[in-house]
Amino acid sequence: MWNHSSNQFYPLNIYSYFVGPNPQTSVNPSLKYPTISKTAFLSPFTFIVGDVTIRKNTYIAPFVSLRADEGTPFYIGRNTNLQDGVILHGLKNKYMEVNSMKFSIYIGDWVSCAHGSMIHGPCRVDDHVFIGFNAIVYNAWIGEGSFVSKGSVVTGGVKLKPNSFVPPGASIDTQEKANVLSQVPISEEKFAKEVQRVNQEFPSAYSLFFGENRCSCGLSC
Repeated sequence: MWNHSSNQFYPLNIYSYFVGPNPQTSVNPSLKYPTISKTAFLSPFTFIVGDVTIRKNTYIAPFVSLRADEGTPFYIGRNTNLQDGVILHGLKNKYMEVNSMKFSIYIGDWVSCAHGSMIHGPCRVDDHVFIGFNAIVYNAWIGEGSFVSKGSVVTGGVKLKPNSFVPPGASIDTQEKANVLSQVPISEEKFAKEVQRVNQEFPSAYSLFFGENRCSCGLSC
């Protein structure tokens, strides 16, 4: 932005994201709007459409896409973080059941989805799980406290028992492979807890950083 009085350029910061209903299609004929806690934080360039629930103190980083326009609904629990470039999408009429309710994607409390990871429904991710950089989870149930390392793939309808460790670059696509996974090493457990601790501070910190004076259109006033 050019300042004529000083003859200098200054950055123009626009706090903007998109949150709205799913488009009406034969797959999803009814419009559903996201339900987002006031204590969650949506970063600039976040895209969220459809029947998406986001609980309190969850951090959504820049360029995250939560697209409940085919598979639906999505649920994201408390104190969870979806880091830069995370993608959530689901297949139509494919579900995971949690407490007698059906979800295309269910992500529990205290979960970290690291930069560039993709969570594709049908999928269930239980509490205290870490999903690593560029990892892919599709058609799978990730048990509580598990650690899915960077660049790995978990798919094929497998169910990971609690505290399972998926090594870097591994492909877990059969239940036999899932059953023989080792437990999460202490070093990785500590790493996941530290990532979680840092990201828990972001919702309140970024809310102060951007300020509370925001228009309903998402622009910082």
